[in-house]
Formats: sequence, structure tokens, C-alpha cells
Amino acid sequence: MQEFDPRRPTFRVTPRLAIGLAGLAALAVGWKLAADNPPAQAKAPLDPAAITALQHAAFTQSEAQPGFARPQSVPVKVMPGETLESAVERAGVPREEARRAVEMLGEAMDTVHIKAGMAFDAAVARPRGERGPARLIGLSLRTGPAQSITLSRTFDGALRLREMEEKIRDERTVASGEIEGSLYESASRLGANPRIVGEMVKLFSHKIDFDRDLKPGDAFTMVFDRKITESGRTIETGALEYAAIKGVKFYRFERSGGEVQYFDETGKNIKGFLLRTPVDNARMTSRFGMRRHPILGYNRMHQGIDFGAGAGTPVFAAGDGVVVEARRWGGYGNWVRIRHTGGFETGYAHLSRFAKGLRPGQRVAQGQVVAYVGSTGASTGPHLHYEIWQNGKRMNPVGAKAPQGTVLAGGELAAFRAQKARIDAMIEDQGEAPAARLALAQDEASPALRR
Repeated sequence: MQEFDPRRPTFRVTPRLAIGLAGLAALAVGWKLAADNPPAQAKAPLDPAAITALQHAAFTQSEAQPGFARPQSVPVKVMPGETLESAVERAGVPREEARRAVEMLGEAMDTVHIKAGMAFDAAVARPRGERGPARLIGLSLRTGPAQSITLSRTFDGALRLREMEEKIRDERTVASGEIEGSLYESASRLGANPRIVGEMVKLFSHKIDFDRDLKPGDAFTMVFDRKITESGRTIETGALEYAAIKGVKFYRFERSGGEVQYFDETGKNIKGFLLRTPVDNARMTSRFGMRRHPILGYNRMHQGIDFGAGAGTPVFAAGDGVVVEARRWGGYGNWVRIRHTGGFETGYAHLSRFAKGLRPGQRVAQGQVVAYVGSTGASTGPHLHYEIWQNGKRMNPVGAKAPQGTVLAGGELAAFRAQKARIDAMIEDQGEAPAARLALAQDEASPALRR
């Protein structure tokens, strides 16, 4: 699509036009002109601050009109029930300018069916002396994981539309860091998204109590596949190949039958263990043993442990098994009991609701959502009461000795060791690198600036 400029013939070229387009060139750093230039070698990813700086440079280098001050960047989010035109107008520009800008954006996107919360940046120039209306100098918004649209004004007052798309490549990433805040926050800073971190949390729920065992400064490492833009933003994550926290390590391995499982360093499958924490991002609020009952007011045996979590937080099956009960049970409120192998059973109480379709006799897998945290029954607030039974007798879930998983042998063990060696070598190679390092480029795509 040719550039749109209703005020200027296509053959007119001036030095001032080159200055105006310099801003767009700055904003297009990291993108390539697919129609004119072959893909260049990938550069180091830009951090969000660098992207913001380039965008600011593009706007401020765009030619402001005589009598106007340098443009200022105004971040805007579309409010519920608001049109894109009114959101642009809210940035401080006249209605007619907002209407014209949205008309131009309509050449590259649907400007009618937009969602509340959509964000964009507008560069607005105020008149010198603050007399008269402001002027829209530029506008930039993201239309997809790697796509952006930019409007930028040239010296003669015309707005030009550019549609840009970053290159995306597949990477295998080694991300190493220390706990600062929550594990989710710490891993997100290294390029992991909530899905891959959630997978890691479920994996370590067998071994680690995330409330008691993790402390600020504890080291962790993840190896995972992801799709990444040239600016360094993760737009999709694939498989979690390796994870380590506090010296505990797990490796992903596909067995000969095609089933994917995780094994420790010796080739022992962790899946046979019961989860120590069957709810994400929760803290232990009450232990197993004698305590003063918060409602009854006297000491009595607390036959499980409690995890504080918000109402509606998913509750996972602690292990493979069969649902024995999913019903209301006195002071326990909504209650689920699951029977596992080796005479083990687990119970989950005070639930707000059961997972859709959950019923007695149903087989569930470890980590499968079976219910949601609530405050039903004798409860003072949302939490999960979790119990473990062995041969009909309750036991302390903390330190409970659950059945072990299977151990690889023969050809599978040899294949696992070879794969483990590759992962270990990759991590060792990155030992002197920054916290998050792109370890293996697998493929590249080359769409680029299209307008």
C-alpha cells in the first residue's frame, strides 16, 4: 500500500521531508523493509525503555508546525463504552483532528470494534503561549503481538500512516535469576509468561512448599522454548525443558510411547509423588495438630493444613486417582475426596464450587483442576483445607511419605542421559552470561515494515 498524503504530490521531495521521515526511521529500528531490503542479521533485543525512547524520538523529530512547542507523549487507554475517536480526542487534540486520525487508522485496522483497555501513545504539540487548540503530531498503537501502526505528521501538516511488524524468531532460552518478590514476578522479568511459570510451580509442588521454602535471593533456572520479537518481548512460550530451584532439578523427557514426563537427575519420574501444595501461589495459614478453633473457641485437633488463597483460586488434584466424594459435608462445606494408589487419599474442603463435570467415580490426573477455593462450611474466610489419609487414617501432609514414581531404565535411560547432558551443557555455557540469555536460535521469520 502506498503512503497516504492528501496534501502533497508524490513527486515533491524536500530536505524538510527527509527530516520528518527521520523520526519514522528511528521508530523502525529493529524492523526491516521487507519489500526493498533482505533480512539483516538479528541484533541484540531492545528493552522496553529503549523502545519507548525510539518512539519518543520518532514523535519529537516529526515536524511540528510553526507556532507550536515540541510535542509531548500522552499515553491513553480506551475506556469502557468509549470510541477510538473520543479516546484520541481525550489526549488533548481537537475533535476534527481525532476524526481524521481515526479515518487514517481505519485503512490498516478495524477502528469500530475495539475493546476497552486498548492502549496507544499520542504525541501532542501545544501552541506557544497556550493559545488555541493543540495539534496531533504522532500516534502509535500495537495491533498484535509483533504489529504496530504509527501516524506521524510531516512538515506540511500531512499525517502519514506506517504499518510495522517486527521479526519473530523461535528461541530456546536459558533464564536464570534470583527470587525478588514472587516467583511469577521474578520469572516474568526474564521472559517467562504466567503459563510457563504455572507449569513450573506445579512441577515443584511435589518437592517445595512455596510459602515456607522459598526466600528472597533463592536462585532458580528455567530452560524453555519461546517466540520472541526483536525488541525482546515474549509473545508465546512452548515446552518447559528444564527447571531448578534450591538445588532441585527436573528435566522434560518424552518416553518411547510418546508420553511427556519430568524426571530428576537420576531418571526418576516425579509424578508418583503427591503435591505438597495443591493450590497455586498460596501460603500455609494453619498447620496439622492441636490448635484453638477460630469459630468454636476451644482447642481441638486440626487434621490437615490450611492454605490461604483468594476465592475462586483453582485447586488441583494432588495425584492421579479416582474421585470418591464431591459433595457437601458438614463443617467442611463443599468437599472433594480422591483415592490414590497405595491406600492414599486426599481431601479438599471449604470449596466455593467443584470443577465442571466433576463427579464420584471420575478419574483425575495429577495437577488437574478439581475445584475452587471458597469459604463454605465452618470457615472464617476463603482458604483451602487439605488432608492426606493413608489406609483410612489422617496424617500430616507436611513430610508425608507418598509412593515413589517409576525409574527409567535401558534404552530410555540412555536417551534421557544424552538429553540431560545437552541441557546441562547449554546451562553451563550461559553461566557467565546475563540473567536471561537467548541460547539457541531455531528459526526466523522476516515480515517487516509493510507501509
